[in-house]
Amino acid sequence: KFFGVFATIFGGFVGGYCSYKFGTMKCLFFGALIAALSNLLFAWLAVSPISINFLIAVITADNISSGFAGAAFVIYLSGLTSIKFTATQYALFSSIMLFLPKLIAGYSGAWVDVMGYSNYFILTALLGVPVLFLIYWIGITAPIKDK
Repeated sequence: KFFGVFATIFGGFVGGYCSYKFGTMKCLFFGALIAALSNLLFAWLAVSPISINFLIAVITADNISSGFAGAAFVIYLSGLTSIKFTATQYALFSSIMLFLPKLIAGYSGAWVDVMGYSNYFILTALLGVPVLFLIYWIGITAPIKDK
């Protein structure tokens, strides 16, 4: 957990810098892509021989990708809020964002029991595909003005 915090912070800094340099929507798309791909690493970990180094690498990649995606998403949500009601709108947006994942997370253990670890993580990676399409669609009609 100690090393993972620094990997997440590093990913957040990289995500914030890339959002500034390349634009919010591009980094939001890339963050969603690497977050989904990091779940495929967990599927690979579930079927590979036991290796502590591979476990460390997979967890590090997951933490960096979640930090990157999280920073890009915070920037995106911040761009959607009105200056007049920033705190209220951001609190509502972030609560709505976390509602469904937190609800589903409670049942993830049962899903793993039915599907197995490898298939579960493949499914979670596939759940990222509609997210990528939504980000692409929103990027076409985005109210946020990127560089």
